[in-house]
Amino acid sequence: MSDIAVAEAGLFDRALKRVALLWRDMASSVSSPAEDASWESRMRACLEARGGEVSARARAAGLAQSYTTLDEAGRMAFFQALAGFDSDPAAVEAAMREVSAAPDTAARAAAKAKLRRTLEPPRLRLLTQLTTIPDGVKFLVDLRADLLRGMGRDPMLQALDADLRGLLASWFDLGFLELRRIDWQSPAALLEKLVGYEAVHRIRTWRDLKNRLDSDRRCYAFFHPRMPEEPLIFVEVALVQGLSGSVQKLLDEKAPVQDPRAADTAIFYSINNCQRGLDGISFGNFLIKRVVALLSEELPKLKTFSTLSPIPGFRRWLEEALIEPEPKLLTEEENKLLTEASGLADGNAALRALLANRRPLSESWCAKAEPVLTRLCARYLVLETGRGGRRARDPVGHFHLSNGARVERICWRGDISEKGIRESLAFMVNYLYDPAKIEDYHEAYVGEGTRAAPTALRKLARSGP
Repeated sequence: MSDIAVAEAGLFDRALKRVALLWRDMASSVSSPAEDASWESRMRACLEARGGEVSARARAAGLAQSYTTLDEAGRMAFFQALAGFDSDPAAVEAAMREVSAAPDTAARAAAKAKLRRTLEPPRLRLLTQLTTIPDGVKFLVDLRADLLRGMGRDPMLQALDADLRGLLASWFDLGFLELRRIDWQSPAALLEKLVGYEAVHRIRTWRDLKNRLDSDRRCYAFFHPRMPEEPLIFVEVALVQGLSGSVQKLLDEKAPVQDPRAADTAIFYSINNCQRGLDGISFGNFLIKRVVALLSEELPKLKTFSTLSPIPGFRRWLEEALIEPEPKLLTEEENKLLTEASGLADGNAALRALLANRRPLSESWCAKAEPVLTRLCARYLVLETGRGGRRARDPVGHFHLSNGARVERICWRGDISEKGIRESLAFMVNYLYDPAKIEDYHEAYVGEGTRAAPTALRKLARSGP
């Protein structure tokens, strides 16, 4: 394990131990069911709130502290118990009858209000109680992350997740979030978390991190006031001249630092959601638009705002297409070209051999396969659909198109790392954010499934069989 990974692991362990000790001390100040009592009885004691607000917080702290000691099976038992505190079916039916029997508008309004209160499950009150303890909001975010990993198709746990997600969505509304820039002068603890949360292009060393936070780079993150040192989502930006087509060149630590005031292009090369427990609560579209506005104000010479994005589903799509008896991927000319280059039975066999080899691509293969693979990549990005038959099949593409970007340029050998080759045969893509057209592109994609792209790229995507 690298020094940077050791430091990161130590940071999270220390933080967890500090908070757990604080919760234990709070819990010891009040008489409550023994820790070996059933989860149901301990949760019921929290809901009954005997002894006032201080006692209720202490019991909630004890519950949280006990939860942190559980293994996976124990946490699932905790969730099952929590999910059991659902609405009273008999009370709900009685409230529904009152709505149906209401004689006039006023009585019906009152009956509906009562029905809404009756439908609210007691577990919501218990979850809300947990926010009153130190780091309680972060605890609930992590709690939902555990729930998402283990709930499967259990309907009761899915209902619990819906309740928890609804609470978090209201607490993490955009109006409550703060956008902050992270730089080399930021607290070391925050920089360590940045390293731990970077999932797109792993930060290998402190020098690598320093390079990403230099004067010709920017990093911005959203924070919540109840989690002030925990980034929710962050974006890394390079200030350059012209579109960048290689992430290795963009992150080259030996490259000279550029004058940001001379840059005409901002490249968003890494966007990371940090909190699994906030899955389904979208911040990315707001983050990009806010950063575009900030950079435009700071650096007036910036005219182009683009991503350099991975294409994580491209290889998988090709592999699935090649399983079909007649894949219908290649034109006759492409089939001939790949057959001659590989010496195999046909072009499809050549593609299968290429996909089976996950090592760096040879120069000879690159020269012959580039135009074929580029066309297939264009087809995947511009034409291939996923769930529902309208949205882009590639998840990163769907994210940016939903936010109002357009597919601007395919970058051959954009990411020649092991991960880049494994996921996308080394391809990357520039998505362009044109401030004057973001809303038009967003509405066209969300409303009609139309993906904005240059005419030449659209023709390339449609030029296959």
